[in-house]
Amino acid sequence: MASRFSMTPPAAAVPFLADAGWEGCAIVPLAGDASFRRYFRVADDGRSAVLMDAPPAHEDSRPFLAVAAHLQNLGFAAPRVLARDLEEGLILLEDFGDARMAEMIAADAAREGPIYAAAIDLLRDLHRHRADTLPPYDMAVYQREAALFPEWYMPATGLAPADGYAHAWAEALAPIARNQSVTVLRDYHAENIMLLADGSLGLLDFQDALAGHPAYDLVSLLQDARRDVAPELEAAMLARYGRVDDAAYALLGAQRNTKILGIFTRLWKRDGKSRYLAYQPRVWAYLERDLAHPALAPVRAWFDAHVPQGARAAFWGAK
Repeated sequence: MASRFSMTPPAAAVPFLADAGWEGCAIVPLAGDASFRRYFRVADDGRSAVLMDAPPAHEDSRPFLAVAAHLQNLGFAAPRVLARDLEEGLILLEDFGDARMAEMIAADAAREGPIYAAAIDLLRDLHRHRADTLPPYDMAVYQREAALFPEWYMPATGLAPADGYAHAWAEALAPIARNQSVTVLRDYHAENIMLLADGSLGLLDFQDALAGHPAYDLVSLLQDARRDVAPELEAAMLARYGRVDDAAYALLGAQRNTKILGIFTRLWKRDGKSRYLAYQPRVWAYLERDLAHPALAPVRAWFDAHVPQGARAAFWGAK
């Protein structure tokens, strides 16, 4: 198997593609992500597809296949599976092209509002359907994710994890933790949304989807760790979605941003991916704002007691 950090196709890719009818095709590195998954574009005689390499020792591709089928059954654009070999961790997918939301907005700022509006409309449509076939986004998952902060972020700043953290989250999240009514894609943001030729939006990186609270993917989209979303645009998009519980939005914003701080630190400390540190100040700004909501009082009190200002955004800005 190729190294996690290499973009050389695995040896099994050539026979896999030949069996799938793509013998002799070009295989070009496309992307890696924060997991062990890697992506390659394969091209042959004017056609193209995307090869996903998800080493089975590290990645279970069955949830990806199940969620893709779930989304397609609801009428949403998840890439079609053209071939698979789960023993080798290889899946050949429909190619959604290169028109990713983030780059399209960067190239033409006038498109930002309409594209975000389309992304909000997709969520609103998705949330009209129940998600009974998906595992629940329950308190155990919320707590496991939030725990990444004391596990990874605090040691990186020289702080020791302190008692009361899980209890503070349990108290704050209790009012919403049982709301598991809609499909939560969990990484719905401008780098995982594609603009397709027919004008619709294509979805990527949805393999961790759960049945959870409608506010979660709104937070994922509008409190984007990788790009600034102006407060005016955020407010307009929340109004477009309609009937957003501001307490739930702040609670899930704080939970998600706390998780991200832990994940990005882990990517640096464990995996050598220091580029994610550049996003930390933005994530902290979101988190500080979320913590100001009265619904976050127990969590805010814990942060105020155990995470001094010098170990927050200022720490990362000095690196």
